[in-house]
Amino acid sequence: MPIGPARMPFLKHLDELRKRIFLVIGVLTVVTIGAYFFTDQIMSFLLEPVKGSMGGLPPAVFDPLEAMTLRFVLSFWTALVVCSPVIIWQSMAFLLPALKQKERRWLIPTFIAATVLFVGGAVFAYYMILPASFDWLIQQAGTSMRTILRAESTITVVEFFLLGFGVAFQTPIIVFYLVFFGVIKYKKLRESWRFVYVGITIAAAMITPDWSPVSMGALAIAMVILYEASMLTCRVVLARKIKAQNAPPEDDSLAVDAVQA
Repeated sequence: MPIGPARMPFLKHLDELRKRIFLVIGVLTVVTIGAYFFTDQIMSFLLEPVKGSMGGLPPAVFDPLEAMTLRFVLSFWTALVVCSPVIIWQSMAFLLPALKQKERRWLIPTFIAATVLFVGGAVFAYYMILPASFDWLIQQAGTSMRTILRAESTITVVEFFLLGFGVAFQTPIIVFYLVFFGVIKYKKLRESWRFVYVGITIAAAMITPDWSPVSMGALAIAMVILYEASMLTCRVVLARKIKAQNAPPEDDSLAVDAVQA
């Protein structure tokens, strides 16, 4: 869909929103149906990092409907990931007319950065976090319990890892726009780095589904690195805006005296 004009009647905005939602739903539906026929390959790909922890055995299902339901759920999650660029673009295109001309130039870079960061977070979780975290989860059974891996639960854990890390890797975009729109001054963020690091640690504990030191620590370190990288980007790209934020406010009394003179 093309981007609408900046000024439209309220009902026109609602009509545009409806069309964009229907477009996203249509694309999701088509991809979900297509992905259903490849769920075996998709499941094998998702479980590849944790096969060592599973002892080479496939996860189990415990009733006939569970396998079919899992296939549909897995197909939908796959469609959600594959169509995420379309969803992000349609959301941005709807909000674009509300932005000023100077702000619109950041749309394409933000779209690219959000997509790359999400994929980067998912890849990081897939190759670096899942094997160790899944080992830790299996070991919690100890010798007094026998672990039978249920297919639905296993896939859900893997999906939460990939999605959680993908979302967490959006930290640079959040920080950039907090400074860009003046919600929080760069100087304040820089001076409050201790509180930011504590907040990142808490966020990492909430995002990781297993609460293991390995996954929480790795995500926290990654988010800190991304935060510092975003601060450096803000320092370079938004140098003028930061300088204006740090400038002392003009004295109104001096301005009045100048007018009277």
